[in-house]
Amino acid sequence: MRYFKLIFLFTLLSIGWQSHGQTLAFKTSSVSFIEKNAKNEWGEWSDFVKAELIITIDAKKDRIVVNSPEIQVFTIKNYGDKIESTTNDIVPFDCIDQNGSKCKILVITRKDEGNRMQFYINYNEVKFVYNIYN
Repeated sequence: MRYFKLIFLFTLLSIGWQSHGQTLAFKTSSVSFIEKNAKNEWGEWSDFVKAELIITIDAKKDRIVVNSPEIQVFTIKNYGDKIESTTNDIVPFDCIDQNGSKCKILVITRKDEGNRMQFYINYNEVKFVYNIYN
């Protein structure tokens, strides 16, 4: 039942997404990152750089794969509830990467920016954001 709920939520957010059964695929255009400094404060986001790749969310296998030059595989440990506001729709996932590190992945639709979509990978010390295009 949880898988069908997830698929339904993503279908609602599916502007430009391609779905195949219980697997969702996203195309990205660029990536940026931010790190914590020596004072344990977040620095500045880097400039976005071109990053044309595919990100897949496979609810059947509880897995997210970022097909970057170094493939990143995340095991989904918890499917969070969709968070809706007047400006954003956020779908969170608690994950563990292939090295055993915990992270939170967010799929965000920016309603106040023409439904622009972003895919965040948040660790304690670094965050990555991918822009998703139609």
